[in-house]
Amino acid sequence: MTASPARLRVAPSPTGDPHVGTAYMSLFNLAYARATGGQFVLRIEDTDRARYVASSEQQIYDTLHWLGLDWSEGPDIGGPYAPYRQSERLDTYRPFVDQLIEAGHAYYCWCSTERLAELRAEQQASKAAVTGYDRLCLGKTREERAQLPGFSETPVVRMLIPDDVALTFTDVIRGEVSAPRPDDQVILKADGFPTYHLAVVVDDHLMGITHVVRGEEWISSTPKHLLLYRWLGWAEPAFAHMPLLRNTDKSKISKRKNPAARLTWFVEQGYLPEALRNFLQLLAYPPVIEGEDVASFEEFVAAFDWAKVNTTGPIFDLAKLNALNGHYIRALSADELADRVVEFAVREGQWTRPSEQDVALLRTAVPLVQERLVLLSEAVPKLAYLFTPDAELEIDPDALAKVGPEAAAVVAAATTALTGLGEWNHEAIQAALREALVEGLGIKPKFAFGPVRLAVTGSNVSPPLFESMELLGRESSLARMAKLAARL
Repeated sequence: MTASPARLRVAPSPTGDPHVGTAYMSLFNLAYARATGGQFVLRIEDTDRARYVASSEQQIYDTLHWLGLDWSEGPDIGGPYAPYRQSERLDTYRPFVDQLIEAGHAYYCWCSTERLAELRAEQQASKAAVTGYDRLCLGKTREERAQLPGFSETPVVRMLIPDDVALTFTDVIRGEVSAPRPDDQVILKADGFPTYHLAVVVDDHLMGITHVVRGEEWISSTPKHLLLYRWLGWAEPAFAHMPLLRNTDKSKISKRKNPAARLTWFVEQGYLPEALRNFLQLLAYPPVIEGEDVASFEEFVAAFDWAKVNTTGPIFDLAKLNALNGHYIRALSADELADRVVEFAVREGQWTRPSEQDVALLRTAVPLVQERLVLLSEAVPKLAYLFTPDAELEIDPDALAKVGPEAAAVVAAATTALTGLGEWNHEAIQAALREALVEGLGIKPKFAFGPVRLAVTGSNVSPPLFESMELLGRESSLARMAKLAARL
């Protein structure tokens, strides 16, 4: 740990639904910033205009805020190093490109995309030991290059990688790291936008970033970035490369193959932000308290140490996340859980304009399912029988087919017992049914109440039966049993 306040950033690209890796990186960046009394910065890297998605930036804000991973500077709130959106910083990058060209560290390249594609194909076909750009444009003027095939009117600017480029560097997490030799990387595209490699270095320097924390896929790019720091005469930040998130088959988690790679998916499914945040803390990092997975973000920050990060790619185990989510749901008060269920159900379209009466009923009913919930999305479906008109309640045909020969007698006896019941509450309902069915008909409890449950809820699996009947009321409960009796 450093005693000095650290400045860290996360810099997602708005190219679609935010990746869960953005939250993963944000959490570790924010934790270290908090641990050192420093700052966490959000920067939007939108230089890839071909893949830019206008709605994606707001999704980044919304999902990170939902997780409680808040930043102190960013495009939406400003800060001393604004603007924080790269597309608004184009004038910032060009002088440094010119400086690199003048110093002989970069050069113009007029090669067309077609020529570059042909070059790659030839290198692959010949299984060339050295691949990458062949420096056809190096040392040539525009006029000289125009005389050769594969010329483009709009050049890019490439780095001139020296023969003695350093390929090792010290990583905060991994120690001494080796990277492959880079080729002459494009740093300014034909459209005038910088590539990631130039923009990230310039922005990190100008914004005072002290620690660059990113995924291990960027290890191979680090020698290029270090070269740019040295050529521009800037102090290098510390680099920390986190292990990549993996599917259960050890493959890299991606939005194309795994819906859980989409950060908004967790919102849509009904996960609690505190549960997902806790889960992310456990990826590549040991529990704050040995043997105990549950820990607050504050506890995570207090114990944070880069030395504890495991470089093996962590498995994104949804079963473990589900267990955590169930724990956090059970830890909520009934009122808080009801608030979250209502908010989720309305937002995700499970409920369309619920009445005040419906909301009040749900608040009363939520304790019936709280112990059984894994996701917020399960609450309304599990309690749907309470909000369904008696005449519209559908009885599960598979469950109906499995009822025993005693079902008609059970429903008849239950109806008689409940019709004359004085006080309508779950205790009285249970006592009356037990007397009528278990003692009166001599049926074992696990069989006695099944037909009643099917009549009242439409299923042979439901929240607690007697409490459900109390909420439904005498009239609805008896009407539903009469409906089932007519089918037996």
